[in-house]
Amino acid sequence: MQNNEQDKKLSCCAPGHEKASTRFKMNTQINTKQVANRDHSKRVKRIQTHSNMIRLEGGDFYMGTDSNEGFAEDGEGPARKVRISPFYIDRYAVTNAQFQDFIRDTCYKTEAERFGNSFVFHLLLPAKKRHNRATMVVQTPWWHVIEGANWMRPEGEGSDLEGRMNHPVVHVSWNDAAAYCEWAGKRLLTEAEWEYAARGGLEQLRYPWGDELTPEDQHMCNIWQGEFPTNNDASDGYVGTSPVDEYEPNGYGIYNMAGNVWEWCVDVFNPYYHQQTSTINPLGNGIGHVRSMRGGSYLCHDSYCNRYRVAARNKNTPDSSSGNIGFRCAANAEIDTY
Repeated sequence: MQNNEQDKKLSCCAPGHEKASTRFKMNTQINTKQVANRDHSKRVKRIQTHSNMIRLEGGDFYMGTDSNEGFAEDGEGPARKVRISPFYIDRYAVTNAQFQDFIRDTCYKTEAERFGNSFVFHLLLPAKKRHNRATMVVQTPWWHVIEGANWMRPEGEGSDLEGRMNHPVVHVSWNDAAAYCEWAGKRLLTEAEWEYAARGGLEQLRYPWGDELTPEDQHMCNIWQGEFPTNNDASDGYVGTSPVDEYEPNGYGIYNMAGNVWEWCVDVFNPYYHQQTSTINPLGNGIGHVRSMRGGSYLCHDSYCNRYRVAARNKNTPDSSSGNIGFRCAANAEIDTY
């Protein structure tokens, strides 16, 4: 981090391995074993039997924002017209139950399991672990590197998925998400597809439902309420993740496109995205070592990194995982089996 302003912009976002305390040695030896089940007919069958995808017809829309709320250094603006081809999108983020099916079918090991640890937010830990300086991330001590934390044990040893099978899977890296998509016969969304879907047919509004965060005092997403990072009053009902079908869907019938968990996109992240991509099905595919994420998470707050806005962007290294990163899938429209 270069200064306090930069700390504010990144502090509630998902940490990456490069931000970990140097006192906590990580095992960076990644197993290169590929997903076991690659049979095309089986992948197509999974698509055919998957009932929770929505076909979007695509077309022209204004991507990005000219608002001064945006982070210019992230390349949120300017607003520009782009064209998207038809595609399918998951109605919900991938759940723990769905990810469990993938693991059972393939014996895949996530990168958090291979590293042996992952990032967990301090308020989700038992009280005795919250003040352990040996596991704190130096510049953002509300994040801890916890041994044994992974998708099955979101808070590390002693935690499990009881009551959370319909919550989004977390502690998944970009590489893990891509492996799941390959198994399922799907793919990750492009940033442009994600933003088109998140807007739900609304033009240049701040959130998937409009410009007001809590219309008629109704919570529309799972984000932080209170003083970050010490007090979350959970007036939206959740301190951590919420079920994937919580809150009202947007105009396209898609749930939780703001808050809950960050969602990996396929693009290589570049703040000059709008200058280097086509206006037709834009894709960030240049040289780079970080991938794009969209949507914000249960830790986002407008006093810090209000990246739960539709136009907001974020990034992380493709091997990074934390308790607030998940994903959802897309599929090409030509596989028209729904």
